[in-house]
Amino acid sequence: MKSIQLDALRMAYLEEGQGPLVVMLHGFPDRPETWSHQVPALVAQGYRVVRPYLRGYPPTQIPQDGYYDKATLVSDIAQFIQAISPGQPCYLVGQDWGAIIGYALLAAHPELVRRAVLMAVPHPGEVAKSILNPRHVHRSFHWWFFQLPNLPEQALAKDNMHFIDYLWQYWTVEDFEDQAHIQSVKELLAQPGALTATLAYYRAMFDASKADPALAGLRALMDRQIAVPTLALCGAQDMRAELMHDQASYFTGTYVFQLIDNAGHFLHREQPEPVTQAIVKWLGQG
Repeated sequence: MKSIQLDALRMAYLEEGQGPLVVMLHGFPDRPETWSHQVPALVAQGYRVVRPYLRGYPPTQIPQDGYYDKATLVSDIAQFIQAISPGQPCYLVGQDWGAIIGYALLAAHPELVRRAVLMAVPHPGEVAKSILNPRHVHRSFHWWFFQLPNLPEQALAKDNMHFIDYLWQYWTVEDFEDQAHIQSVKELLAQPGALTATLAYYRAMFDASKADPALAGLRALMDRQIAVPTLALCGAQDMRAELMHDQASYFTGTYVFQLIDNAGHFLHREQPEPVTQAIVKWLGQG
């Protein structure tokens, strides 16, 4: 375990291997160890693999009265890349919130990333189009539930965080089991302040007052088209896949979309071998 001081917080991270840098970003409810199936193959291919704990995920600092809007999350990762790889762009892999951050980072800071693999979440332009579609409201009910004060924290904490089990079951294919990893996610989220911090990502999505006003310039850059070559992966059984087929218009660089059979939202854990193969192949092309 290592850590590095950014402008507004100290960020913890895991690091393995030597060579060109691959930064892997986790989502919710998850933690950096989620990439455990992919890391050995990337290290064997000669990459230096770094997996940060995102803002609010211990042991990364939970800022008191801090911001959790998307621009803040992007700023964190931009600073992180610049600090651990000064003057050299990295490869980026992200799933769920890691992909949400990824789309915005690629638009705002294309100079920081050589190639990217983004998983399980469509471009924000496609999200905006579908946000009131009943199917996707149902699929993403947690976005709306998490807007409530206090009750989501209570629901998530109840019965050994059974809510976390439910989300993983709801979003993965039938009969998928990953209990040891899910238990480790619960242990992370049970640490003081972590639940409220991670839910703050969702609360900042729809409340402009929760956005850092100092990052207005960065926020404008996040809407640009993406020039970084990007592979988008989605589980074939994840409803979000239908939103990712036709998003090439958001890219001026190469955009490739690939479905992973027999997988839902956590495709990198449900079908680790094809996902790992796709990542290694894509990164090796540039």
